[in-house]
Amino acid sequence: MAVLAASVCYAIGHPSPDGIAKQYDDPRQLTQYLRDSTPVASWKAAPFEIVTPGYQTFQTVVYGQVFSGRNHNIVRVAPQLEGLSGVKLPAELYEKGNDTPLTLKFAEPVKVLIGTFQQADPSYRQLKDGQHGQLVLKNALTVTGLPPVDVYAVAYPKGIHEINPEGSGLFMIAGVIQVNQSLTFHDEALPDGRQWNPTFIVEGFSDEKPLFDIVGGPDQPVVEEGMPGTEGIQGGFEGGRCVKIGDTYHMFPTERAGEPGVPAYYDRVKTRIGHWTSQDAIHWKRQATLYQASGQYALTEEDNPINDRRAALWSFMPIFSEEANRWYGYYLAYTVHKDIEPNHSFGRIWRAESVKEGREGIGGPYKDIGVILEPGLDSQPWEGRQGVASFFPYQVEEQWLGFYSGAYPFASWQDYPKNTGKGWFIGLAEADSLEGPWTRMDTTINPVTSMHPYFIENPIVSQLPNGLYIAIFDGGPDGWGHHLPNMMGYSLSKDGYHWSEARYWPIETKVEKWWDIMRTPLCLIPEGNDIYTIVYAAIDLERRFHPMGMVQVKLNREVLEERMQQLETNLTRSTQQP
Repeated sequence: MAVLAASVCYAIGHPSPDGIAKQYDDPRQLTQYLRDSTPVASWKAAPFEIVTPGYQTFQTVVYGQVFSGRNHNIVRVAPQLEGLSGVKLPAELYEKGNDTPLTLKFAEPVKVLIGTFQQADPSYRQLKDGQHGQLVLKNALTVTGLPPVDVYAVAYPKGIHEINPEGSGLFMIAGVIQVNQSLTFHDEALPDGRQWNPTFIVEGFSDEKPLFDIVGGPDQPVVEEGMPGTEGIQGGFEGGRCVKIGDTYHMFPTERAGEPGVPAYYDRVKTRIGHWTSQDAIHWKRQATLYQASGQYALTEEDNPINDRRAALWSFMPIFSEEANRWYGYYLAYTVHKDIEPNHSFGRIWRAESVKEGREGIGGPYKDIGVILEPGLDSQPWEGRQGVASFFPYQVEEQWLGFYSGAYPFASWQDYPKNTGKGWFIGLAEADSLEGPWTRMDTTINPVTSMHPYFIENPIVSQLPNGLYIAIFDGGPDGWGHHLPNMMGYSLSKDGYHWSEARYWPIETKVEKWWDIMRTPLCLIPEGNDIYTIVYAAIDLERRFHPMGMVQVKLNREVLEERMQQLETNLTRSTQQP
């Protein structure tokens, strides 16, 4: 299993990565340390039957949703518990002390594993070792938004029993195991779930039916170090866009080229925009370099014209203009500072046009037309020092909207240029045409936080068969000190302005996980029969080179119509509010 990601398991007695990390300067050393740990076997499950109507089971695995009506997910799990079946309790009722005892039926003597939360609060059930059962695991589960979990083993004979430990408040059922196995106390030292805030909705693990099922894909990267075309790309790839024209896929990734003999950090400074093609989204051929960054560091700390404003280039987004009958390419140019975080600063969005007309002109060459969005007097403080950090336009009736992003926000303009906070936000700009001029929407709309309150990166928008808009994006890492979903996500909109809470794709349930940190989707391409192809960038922390992967998902039409109705209802309510 990959580590520093949500599915990590730890050997008995080993501290959590948060504690170990302080001993290592290089995260790849930490990764290797954890991968060398001795595996621990899961406890043997015992069968049981739920007698109480309306209760359901969940799997005690990463992403498992532990309560009904709440999106609290497991993000760390002790290996002894891995794969057991728990029972979803109605969190709201138990927190208020209005719980109906859970009734289970056992075909043999068992031990029920009861999880309690380490917080002295009436809303949480408290147990005592020896009095209410045997404390077998401390810090055994990390559940998003909740305190650390201790696990008690409580013995029950064969038959029908109410599972309602003494006291009141919330607890969890982590599993039911065979009675005749040795349980020795261990402190698993897994981190506090309150570091993961807010909770998040994972497709296939939440109470709702998934809009997309993971079909599968290659169990290894599709563009990997050493493959033809990767020569001179030391750091691998990041975001951009992939489109399909006829039978050919065209991918425009950001290539983290760097320079020979220069440390890995420079890979993200000396970047270039490449053009790759494929007939199956698996086997790729590099065709050309569209743009090359200068790699020059800034001379001043503020956004000053004497700095090279094309020091790093990222996120090329080709959009076909029906009116102009040619491709427009929107891409990001940064100033780069060696010492001030974020090093990529004061982003600007350029618009380019393909020299060749028609859809066959997608491969370029492109000519630059000008900057369409940049830092200035109409910037909003949430855009922060990173400035306009990505851009993607999409049409809504006769109007054009564009998602643009920012990061390292300023609380106010008095904090410019170095006193920044944390957060990766998106907002909306509008225009009457793809050419612009593009105008930021006001702060009653921006930033758009309905998807996630502080992390959405590189959104790409398309439409589903019933006309719903869908934005796919990087959901943020569960690493580098960021406690985020570590999955690609999506959001839906009926009108292009109001966006739903994000859902996330656990593609490792159908694809062998070769990455530690999931990064950016480049496309959601319809292939027929409701199958969609996603090409994505991800990171293996053991290596400098960041590869590209591919996965396919299948759309559930019945759920799509249900989501449409929900969005229509929500939109009606929002427009009726004063």
